[in-house]
Amino acid sequence: MAPSRVIILGVAVVAAAGAGLIARNMASAPPEQVFIETGPAEPAIALTEVLVMSGDVPMGGALGEQLAWQSWPSSNVYDYFIRRDVDPDALEELQTAIARVPIYAGEPLRRSKLIGEGQSFMSSILPSGKRAVATQISADTSAGGFILPNDYVDVIMTRRQTDSSGVEAYATETVLRNIRVLAIDQAIQEDEEGRRVKVGETATLELTPEQAEIITVAQQMADRLSLALRSVVDTQEVVTDQADHLLSGSGRRGAIRLIKSGQVSEVGGRQ
Repeated sequence: MAPSRVIILGVAVVAAAGAGLIARNMASAPPEQVFIETGPAEPAIALTEVLVMSGDVPMGGALGEQLAWQSWPSSNVYDYFIRRDVDPDALEELQTAIARVPIYAGEPLRRSKLIGEGQSFMSSILPSGKRAVATQISADTSAGGFILPNDYVDVIMTRRQTDSSGVEAYATETVLRNIRVLAIDQAIQEDEEGRRVKVGETATLELTPEQAEIITVAQQMADRLSLALRSVVDTQEVVTDQADHLLSGSGRRGAIRLIKSGQVSEVGGRQ
């Protein structure tokens, strides 16, 4: 073989070996790392466990098992929330507490919505300056038993009157308007068809001191007091008239009111 061909063949072999070595090194080379510049890491949100309602509790109901600890952002925790780090035994202690107002699931519990220790339920829900007065009712004088606590009613007085000719007739008068029902007792009875129905016999009304006097007089004068249920829309009405004439009489201080044959009079006292 000619010397020139030997030289060319040797160069080709060396070039092929070099190319193979380069290819192997490229295949095994680690991938190039790319670094992305980022800002400083954001701090984690601080959380605080607060006592919340896990279920609905009606006014006057015990909290029972409807309580749970839940993590809230610390920035949204207010002073009146019940915190686990401050009061760790609150969940167990408040299970027997009574709700002063309706409380709903997911709502942070406030002690202001609970009846204080030693307080009665009625006195705790009664607004300042108001009086609670019980009135005897029956199913046919209370909208068929559909009147419930926090409904608003008108109080209607019905009485018999005899005119100058001796004819007896019935007279009705709305003595109080837009009155809130604080409570109404419910008894389970069976009607003629065996169905169980709820019938209230006593309604407790939220009244001003003057209204309490009016209904006390009306109870003595009336053959029957009826409660007329008002629409929710009408509860915003501002009432300016009521049967205060039942209390006016002659306006004498210290006078005693006498009720005879449905008529109010005053004796004693002074102007």
